[in-house]
Amino acid sequence: MELAPGLHRVGNDLVAAYLIEGEGGLTLIDAGISGQYSDLLHELAEMGREVADIRGVILTHGDSDHIGYAERLRRDHGIPVYIGEADAARARGEESTHPSWGKTRFGATLRFLWYTMRKGGLRTTYLTEVTPVHDGEVLDLPGSPRIVALPGHSAGSIAIVVPSLDAVFVGDALTTRHVLTGKRGPQPAPFTDDPDVARQSHAKLASIDATWVLPGHGTPWNRGTRELAAELAAADAA
Repeated sequence: MELAPGLHRVGNDLVAAYLIEGEGGLTLIDAGISGQYSDLLHELAEMGREVADIRGVILTHGDSDHIGYAERLRRDHGIPVYIGEADAARARGEESTHPSWGKTRFGATLRFLWYTMRKGGLRTTYLTEVTPVHDGEVLDLPGSPRIVALPGHSAGSIAIVVPSLDAVFVGDALTTRHVLTGKRGPQPAPFTDDPDVARQSHAKLASIDATWVLPGHGTPWNRGTRELAAELAAADAA
């Protein structure tokens, strides 16, 4: 789905990745779950592109529903995969955490679990090689993506700022559709390792000047980071 010129979503409100078109090719933000590889190929075809045009994959964090087909791209096509240093071991399957699920609603939770099962989400292919990135780093990839540390959901969670698209990709630093309750609007994401640290990262979003905020789960937001940060603050307080 084309959201704006040069900005495409792969997947849906349940699980999403994003393609950035820039000089010299494409950058992929996150890699969803393994069965969404066909969604990636479909979106590339719609764009008149192919896998070989992807110059790099940037993972917002190392959870299984974000690393899905990243190793396939790395192994079969030699595409480098970047991730926040503190989440590198998670992406390689060397460590994991088990945060609380929090509130759930049967219908919403069942829909999410059924979708991920159908798309191969129960079979995780971990990365064998990743390139760690750090806060403030600008990568030599299409869109010149800048890394912003947003810990909380995981220790190495990052946002990716792309000024040419007026966009920031936030992974699970927040959600606009809670996959376990179905509630819509900016709010803390489930399965967060450290909610207190995540709240600090929510406040940090106000300092990032971008119109588009692209989460890993939920509807893309195009009303600016300041308004989103205000709504997040209200959700955190509640």
